[in-house]
Amino acid sequence: MGRVEYISGGVCAPRGYKAAGVYCGVRKNRTKRDLALIYSEKRAAAAAVYTQNLVKGAPLTVTKRHLADGFARAIICNSGNANTCNANGEYIAETTCALLAAELGIAPEDVIVASTGVIGQAMSMEPFERGIPELVKALGADSAPAAEAIMTTDTHSKEMAVSFTAGGVECRMGCMAKGSGMICPNMATMLGFITSDCAISPAMLARALGEDIPGTFNMVTVDGDTSTNDMVALMSNGMAGNAEIVSEGADYDAFREALHTLTVWLSRQIAGDGEGATKLLDCVVTGAKTLRDARIAAKAVVGSALLKAAMFGADANWGRVLCAVGYSGADADITKVGVSFKSAAGEVTVCENGAGVDFSEELAARVLGEKEIYILVSLGDGEAEAEAWGCDLTYEYVKINGDYRT
Repeated sequence: MGRVEYISGGVCAPRGYKAAGVYCGVRKNRTKRDLALIYSEKRAAAAAVYTQNLVKGAPLTVTKRHLADGFARAIICNSGNANTCNANGEYIAETTCALLAAELGIAPEDVIVASTGVIGQAMSMEPFERGIPELVKALGADSAPAAEAIMTTDTHSKEMAVSFTAGGVECRMGCMAKGSGMICPNMATMLGFITSDCAISPAMLARALGEDIPGTFNMVTVDGDTSTNDMVALMSNGMAGNAEIVSEGADYDAFREALHTLTVWLSRQIAGDGEGATKLLDCVVTGAKTLRDARIAAKAVVGSALLKAAMFGADANWGRVLCAVGYSGADADITKVGVSFKSAAGEVTVCENGAGVDFSEELAARVLGEKEIYILVSLGDGEAEAEAWGCDLTYEYVKINGDYRT
């Protein structure tokens, strides 16, 4: 595997990309940007993964059609309205693509379109007609406005970039995402956009994304709800100049490593910024019989409302961890399970062989008082392991979602 290094620039770090974010009027709050654009100077290989919810936002249907040939040049996304369960949803999405394409001088089919916000809220073309010309004029090397424009209840934007080597050539990959609530994806996350300048075929690009998602974005849960608009889109325009990756090998492995580095980073950022969250929960399950067993056990632990509430209160209630493993569906012998809690304040073992052990409640409270908590679960049955990310459950989560629409 090649070496991956963090760099600055977000989605604009790779060669040939520009971005912008403006206020166009989808939101009522004029102080928040609500329309974002990512643009590639060159047509790029492109792929996406989507929510498994049977109720899907119209932009997902349109994007699937546009990506049928495996290429794209632009991503446009609005926040403040999900464009879901609207009679004119596909018209809005397709017309948005057409308006943007006309401004950029590209084909409408080369536009990926996304929306996030309230479900079932009426939508019109007026904000897009007004905002798209301004959005295109604002295109530049600064990715921050675009990363801000896709936020809903997020408390901060999420963007990162890395460099890696393929075929002896330096390549770059950048990302941005939003996601704070209604996250238990089983396909993607709320919204994630990834850019690269590596030359890679559409088939291998789609394969890399498809192989990465199950162990990264699909291992994030904030509240157990699967959004109607989940989507992760990846574009790679080849402007780094490396020999095109068309099959497995060292270059494909390097691309996958870079992608995995960013998706893990985003997964942790999204979980830690869950609605009302004060703590990031990172569950590492080891010793499972199979990868599937490890994954479903880890995700059940961070998804447990009771465990999440205990973590909020810094209560080392390890029985809730075992409870979650027990109902997860994982093939495990509970009499072999061990549990420890770990953070910057130290580590405390609370359970061995499926039973409690003496531990310092004072140390446990210090460990669980930190902002990032590792829940270490050993199943003692095999060699497989997995990691899942979540957050604590707080009073603020209820407050946010008690009046989200109004």
